[in-house]
Parts: sequence; C-alpha cells; structure tokens
Amino acid sequence: MREDFDLEKLFDLQKKIIPELINTLIERYNILRLIYFHQPIGRRNLSAALGMGERVIRGEVNFLKEQGFIEIKAEGMNTTELGENTLETLKHFIHRFKGLTSIEDQIEKRLNIKKAIIVPGNANEDPMVLREIGKVTSAYLKSLLRPNTVVGVTGGRTMATIAEEMVEDTTKKMNITVIPARGGLGKDVEKQANTIAASLAKKLGGSYKLLYMPDHISKDILTSLYEDPHIRDAMDFVQKIEVLLFGIGRADKMASRRGLSQDKIEELIQHSAVAEAFGYYFNKNGEIVEEINTIGVSLNHYKELKHIIGAATGVEKAEAVMAISKLNPNMVLVIDEGLAIEILK
Repeated sequence: MREDFDLEKLFDLQKKIIPELINTLIERYNILRLIYFHQPIGRRNLSAALGMGERVIRGEVNFLKEQGFIEIKAEGMNTTELGENTLETLKHFIHRFKGLTSIEDQIEKRLNIKKAIIVPGNANEDPMVLREIGKVTSAYLKSLLRPNTVVGVTGGRTMATIAEEMVEDTTKKMNITVIPARGGLGKDVEKQANTIAASLAKKLGGSYKLLYMPDHISKDILTSLYEDPHIRDAMDFVQKIEVLLFGIGRADKMASRRGLSQDKIEELIQHSAVAEAFGYYFNKNGEIVEEINTIGVSLNHYKELKHIIGAATGVEKAEAVMAISKLNPNMVLVIDEGLAIEILK
C-alpha cells in the first residue's frame, strides 16, 4: 500500500517538475506502438500517421534505433523483441500515470459490474486505441478458457479487431468450440459473427460452428429451419455457451444495420432506445423498449452467464454501455479512456 502511494506521489512530482519528460515518454510510446502495429512502415507513412514533421520523426526514429527498440530495413521499420517488451512496460506505466486504475474502480461501482478494463487514449481520435482494445480483450478471453469451453461471439468491427489481435496458440489443445452468438447483420463479411467465430477458433486451435441465417429471421421460419440437422446442431451449441464475447452497439446504429426505415429509427429514439442486444432495444436504465426478431443468445441466457466480456470504443456509446451494464453484474467491460470519462460524466 505504501509503495503504491509513493509511486503515485512520484508521478505527481514528475508532472509538476519535469512535465516535458512525461510528454516525451508518451510521444515515444505512441511512435513505438504505431511501428509495432503497422510494421514494416516507412518514415514518411509514420510521419503522416502521427501528424509530425519528417525531421522530428527522423530524430525520434534514430533514438529508438540506438536504444535497440526498432530495426530499420529496406522495406521499413520493425520493432525488436526489446521494443515489444518495452511497449508492454510503458503501457502499464501510462495506465497508472493517467490514474486509470482509479477510474476503473469508479466505473465498476457506477455500473455495478464485475470488472472494468480501460485502455489509455480516445478511440475517436486515435485509431490505434481500437487495436489496443483488441489486444487486451483477446488476452483476457484466453485467461478464462478451460478445456471444452464453448465460446460465443457477436459480430462488428470491435469483435473483428479482437480476433485479429488474438495471439495464435495451437500448442494447448483444450477442445475449445467457438459459436456465433447471433445471426448475420449488415453486408460486411469480415464483420459477421460467422467469420469472427471461425477466425477465433483457428487462433485458439479449436473448432467452430456456423449459423447460416440472418439475425432478423422470423420465429416461424426458424422453427422450420430447425429441422435441418446442421442448423439444429449449431443452435443447440448456442445454448451451451459458457463464455460470451460481445460488442456493445447503439440502438440507432444497430437499427440501421438491420435495415430499418428512418421513421422506425426515429421512433426508437423517441422511445429513448440507446442500445440493442439479445433480441431487445433498451433505454439507458436497461429497461426494454421494444422486442425484435433475433437468433442466438437470448436475454435470459445472457442473464445467467458467469463469464461475459463486453467491449466498446467511442464516447458516443456511453449510454449504450450504461444500459447493457444493468443486465448482468458479471460483466467484464473493456473500453477506451475517452468512453470511460464520458460514462462518469
């Protein structure tokens, strides 16, 4: 306890006495992180991505190379093993320096959830924050896995990024099965739950099942399709989901992905709908506004789950996160710093 207190005092002193040191550290962390995520990358592209002059970038790149954090080849710059280890260390330092541990505690109490994990930065301003969300969430997911676990995953950009950032590990044969937690939504194949489930299963050395149906299918048609053994097998596996990984979507955006008319979307907004999940639209208090046709994890199933990970980025999702957080206190929430601060407002 005393050590933590002294460390916090040290951070405060550094901010007051040598603020330029902290600014330089964060700037170099951002440069190193961008090289890591986009390697190999040239100086010109690095300069454009960071909005910094090439002369400044040249000096910083030379410094990182001299310290052994990066190597420069003909095709561009890459991080070394030392550079990647340093990134992890700096990430934890910046997390504490920004007081994010305290903000995580506040989020947990405000939303009454099991755990909050906050990634430094604002995803609306820095695209790399979404990659960090993917990296952190995928690592936490792996920590929950046990032999024969059935994992459910929804679709969307955040879930696709988590699958991309999952470190492939086929050495541990745990017989993991990954299943889409909802049917297909939208037109982007790479963001569909089926695609993400297959990608995650491959990274985890497991197997997967597919749901060959749109999410908004009617119950009558679903009953008829259930006679197909492949569809029945997949739907039965949905009921076996033990760990659920899902993205948190705003009501208006999700309604648009479902192809609803603008009049219907405005009607939902007038009824204070802020989030959509598990066959319902919810207001910010987690109260049901409207029921919809959907397949996959039901609301009752969700409320019974002990291992659920919700991930979201962007300040505009604050009310949606607040709504979904009301549904199950076992939720582990992974969000960016900008969204966390917006929730606390």
